[in-house]
Amino acid sequence: MATKVHMEALSPTMEEGQLVRWLMNEGDTVKEGDVLAEIETDKATMELVARGSGVLQSITLAAGGTAPVGQVIAIIGDAGSAPAAKAEAPAAPPAITEAPAKAEAPAPTDAPAKAEAAPADAPVQAEAVESGALDAETAGGPAAAATPKAADADVPAKSEAAQDSTGIAPPKPGAPDGRLRASPLARRLAEDAGVDLAGVSGTGPGGRITKRDIEAASSSKGEGAPAAKTETSSQPAAAATPAAAPTVAPRAADGPDSESVPVTQMRKSIAKRLAMSIGPIPTFYLTIECDMTRMNELRDRANKMLEKEGVKASVNDFLIKAIASALARHPEVNASWSDAAITRHHRVHIGVAVAVEDGLITPIVRDADRKRVRDIAGEVKELAARAREKKLKPEEYTGATFTISNLGMFGIVEFTAIINPPEAGIIAVGASEEKVVVVDGEMVVRSRMRITMSCDHRVVDGVTGAKFLQTVKSYIEDPLNMIV
Repeated sequence: MATKVHMEALSPTMEEGQLVRWLMNEGDTVKEGDVLAEIETDKATMELVARGSGVLQSITLAAGGTAPVGQVIAIIGDAGSAPAAKAEAPAAPPAITEAPAKAEAPAPTDAPAKAEAAPADAPVQAEAVESGALDAETAGGPAAAATPKAADADVPAKSEAAQDSTGIAPPKPGAPDGRLRASPLARRLAEDAGVDLAGVSGTGPGGRITKRDIEAASSSKGEGAPAAKTETSSQPAAAATPAAAPTVAPRAADGPDSESVPVTQMRKSIAKRLAMSIGPIPTFYLTIECDMTRMNELRDRANKMLEKEGVKASVNDFLIKAIASALARHPEVNASWSDAAITRHHRVHIGVAVAVEDGLITPIVRDADRKRVRDIAGEVKELAARAREKKLKPEEYTGATFTISNLGMFGIVEFTAIINPPEAGIIAVGASEEKVVVVDGEMVVRSRMRITMSCDHRVVDGVTGAKFLQTVKSYIEDPLNMIV
């Protein structure tokens, strides 16, 4: 009996998915629970598993294509039907080899022209998306669009010959179970560093190749290490754009005046969510300035204590604790709106805005008011790392009761953030500045920081928001207030 493979809702807000790549080919034997493909949702790159056993008879959605949730994208048939699937394979090339034909069209001119033609093929760009933010990384720039990867980092000259009737390159020899297992980030780093995945031994679960494996392999090549380290800097998105510019500039005179970058599933979700916020929600803003002297002193002391354990807490970790503690005292702010009722939450789940290459995501620190700063620091670091690889689970980025966005590390002194509905507010944190202020009648230099709260006026009134920020300020300026 045939089993239909549907585009599944792999995240709570997913309406359509983009197929990054198939991990199996037509004719392959499939067992229930096997990973069939990687799907880019609106938040992360997820694995699509088989819901039945048999033979993968047909694939109806090519890599790079998108489909709404519920659409059939492949068929798994009985094991006895395998010969029939193979016999029908020759009929498929005219439809499936159309994409390679488009990519090969500019070949008579030269290699640069070929690279420029690729962005016009919108579905192809998605095949280059193999990733995973306040600190943080999915590909979506010109360089990714210009490099088709249907054959998974195979040499371009061999890609067409290596493809079978599905347009997907066969597995490389030497890989576990005949297939390469690697995280999307690892694949992208391998390509940038010029590392052949077939020659890398994976240390992850089930032999999966991870970022560390690629860094180790690239460091052995000498010149590969710097490239991998540059890509994994604290702000990779900023580094990615300048890297692409030099290759385009020399051809500016002969090339097109502009280019189209396909909209990723994450960017579509961001656009939809923000339109739901800034338009319908009556928003007002409150800004308060805090003295950071005592919090900075406490942070220095805490990090000296935690140094032996390899833990280092950031200013943002202390701010998460302070704001979460204030929310516990002000449940009228730790609330969400619906047309039927205002929900006041008795647990504080803080969403931390983390930037990735084509947008942002808000991993959640649950019960942040009850956790120690050292625990918050470790959790935020771990969540941000998996956000870069787009490996967060849906429950790790849904269900926040309040959100914090920090741009202080970029030197932004003050800004306003957009509320993430149905939450009633969001705090925007700016950079600390050394200022001359008057303390006890004397002029002194102090570190000052501005925080701005965006408030949903349907839930939070002006006085309500002001009292909440007064509590936050008291916790920042004298952290002892959080304890006594």
